[in-house]
Amino acid sequence: MQLHEVVPWGRSLDEYRAMFALSETDQQGRLLGCGDGPASFNAELAALGKSERLVSVDPLYFFTGPEIAARVEETYKTIISQVKRSHSRYIWTYFADPDALGAARLQAMKIFLKDYEAGRAEGRYLVGALPELPFKDREFDLCLCSHLLFLYTAQLSVDFHLASMLEMLRVAQEVRVFPLLDLDLQRSAHLAPILAELRSANFHADIVDVPYEFQKGGGQMLRVNRRP
Repeated sequence: MQLHEVVPWGRSLDEYRAMFALSETDQQGRLLGCGDGPASFNAELAALGKSERLVSVDPLYFFTGPEIAARVEETYKTIISQVKRSHSRYIWTYFADPDALGAARLQAMKIFLKDYEAGRAEGRYLVGALPELPFKDREFDLCLCSHLLFLYTAQLSVDFHLASMLEMLRVAQEVRVFPLLDLDLQRSAHLAPILAELRSANFHADIVDVPYEFQKGGGQMLRVNRRP
């Protein structure tokens, strides 16, 4: 897949649960999502009223709901057409076909937009971007980063990845990143050096299988936490 910049492409709460192997305990704590974009994760989880604290941070939240909707519409055809051309590189169990994938993404955005203004007022959607987050040390139990780090290996340097990981570990006790493949569906070249740097800094970092695989070979996340 050829993308020249990070694009808004939201995912659902069910996908987040699978991508990050979220337990009930995980969902009840203080949760931060970095780069959630127009995902319905925050809206759906907030509606359940389980989380002690729930925040999504993204530069996209600088814009109004209609502006975000227009941006998603601009990128929708590009992404779906590229998925259709590389159909065999994906696993079609969670989604029946590219059209079903597209419908799910638009539905997630619809749920997000319905919640967006209320969520901003409640402080659940905040403007911000890695590698600098507007939070105090250890404000969160768990930080999730979906489809940003490692996916955009060609666009974001290894130094950016390391700074982002360390920043997320500053504000959260544990960090989970999914997926570990780049846009060409290859294991990110940044992964090995990032693992080495984190482990040398005395973090516990491991690769964990998760019950979600859409990109072939992409059913794993990176889990990092502080050693006792």
